[in-house]
Amino acid sequence: MRLVVDKIASSTANAKVQRRIVVGPDVPAVAGAVIAVRVLDEKRTYNQLEDLHGRLMTVHKGDIVVGVLGKRDALRGYAGEVPESVAPGDILHLLNLGGVIGRCTSQNPDVGPPARVEVLGAVLEFPELGRRVGQPARIDPGPVAKADHLDALPPMILLVGSCMHAGKTAAACALVRAATSRGLSVGVAKVTGVALRRDVLEMVDHGAVVATTFADAGLPSTCDGGGVLSAAKGCLNHVAGHRPDVMVVELGDGLMGTYGVREILADPEIQAATGAVVLAATDPVAAWGGTLILDELGLDATAITGPATDNDAGRDSIAVRVPGVAIHNARSQAEELADAVLAALGQGRPQVLPARLPIEAEA
Repeated sequence: MRLVVDKIASSTANAKVQRRIVVGPDVPAVAGAVIAVRVLDEKRTYNQLEDLHGRLMTVHKGDIVVGVLGKRDALRGYAGEVPESVAPGDILHLLNLGGVIGRCTSQNPDVGPPARVEVLGAVLEFPELGRRVGQPARIDPGPVAKADHLDALPPMILLVGSCMHAGKTAAACALVRAATSRGLSVGVAKVTGVALRRDVLEMVDHGAVVATTFADAGLPSTCDGGGVLSAAKGCLNHVAGHRPDVMVVELGDGLMGTYGVREILADPEIQAATGAVVLAATDPVAAWGGTLILDELGLDATAITGPATDNDAGRDSIAVRVPGVAIHNARSQAEELADAVLAALGQGRPQVLPARLPIEAEA
């Protein structure tokens, strides 16, 4: 069946889907399979989809959308899974803004019920020129190769959080901007979460020279149960290949989530390559608990940020339980945060020399 698509989600980028597609009835029920669906609901909240350029589009009832099958397990969003079988006519759900599609199993009341979608079929690709028999498209492999080992990396900052929406991206952007303003080139990566380019694009807006995510390595999300570590190492190698002076790496979701954050943090190669760890926390208890989890993994927090540090009350509470760690808010104390973190990398603030007077003035 031939279709003209209304919206193509960013999660499909690796498959290079066009507006005019051919769909088939045999849908692989696997994460990363590219499918076409028809939207069945008109929603007023959580009704947007990120396109291939990172722009958010409003989704309407009746739209034909191309997305990917995948799993999500979000505290402040939707939880969902890939069903054991998928066929045209099945009703599934849009699980995130990046166009990851699955069967919703749980929802946060703040976002309301997910948009229902009717499966139209698997999007077909035709890799053999002239052959009319297509095969179901997938986003794996992607342009970033997975890796079992790390190459030599520049100094690396890891951004981890107590949970989603804890301020990781805000802190990453503040660090990118500060490092860039000090003459350093910065590469960024997001290595866990659900496919969405918004966070790394925001880091690019703040000065990053290269950016990649686990989706570029072929994963629609990192809670699908496999490949998270090799995808993360592939992303780190890819960014390092562009020879930035510093790398800022965000781990989406939180330390106690199911997205593979702990697996990545516990890896000896990644630990050896890490120069600083920034913990974003929603409240003082989360800040304290996050440092305990990091300690279990053999890591120390270089700095704590996030909503827990929004004012002196939060910062003072954290300082009592977590002495000796820099505690700075990424929004109101960005320079102080950057000073502490970059100093841990040996990239402290350069000495500012007094301006030399013009020769005429010296005379």
